[in-house]
Amino acid sequence: MVITRRISLETKGECDIIDITPQVGEQLADTSIDSGTITVFVTGSTAGVTTIEFEPGLLADFEAMWERVVPRNIPYQHNLRWGDGNGYSHIRASLLGSSLVVPFHNQSLALGTWQQIVLVDFDNRPRSRQLVLQIMGD
Repeated sequence: MVITRRISLETKGECDIIDITPQVGEQLADTSIDSGTITVFVTGSTAGVTTIEFEPGLLADFEAMWERVVPRNIPYQHNLRWGDGNGYSHIRASLLGSSLVVPFHNQSLALGTWQQIVLVDFDNRPRSRQLVLQIMGD
């Protein structure tokens, strides 16, 4: 069986990291599927999905890492072509990835004790984000 669900979120942009574990768990609990996998996919090209320990120190470290790896203040061809100033956000999102697959059993996500599912919005402005969930299993 495959069930598709959606989650809508408002984000702040600029590496806004949102713990979506509760919403994903709620969508899973609202199905009759006991065991399987859930795919979390964010639409758009300036946000990504991953897991992390949702703790202030680590979140600050994570944001600082992106500034070191893909800095905002260098020239991007995308910005020259479109003038929207978010070339860095596209690169960051492509490196992080737009989807994540998480197994579950007894309708419980198989996450570690300190592991949460997060949406990271890298864009340079607030956005309305859509997540597509595909829940597959028995």
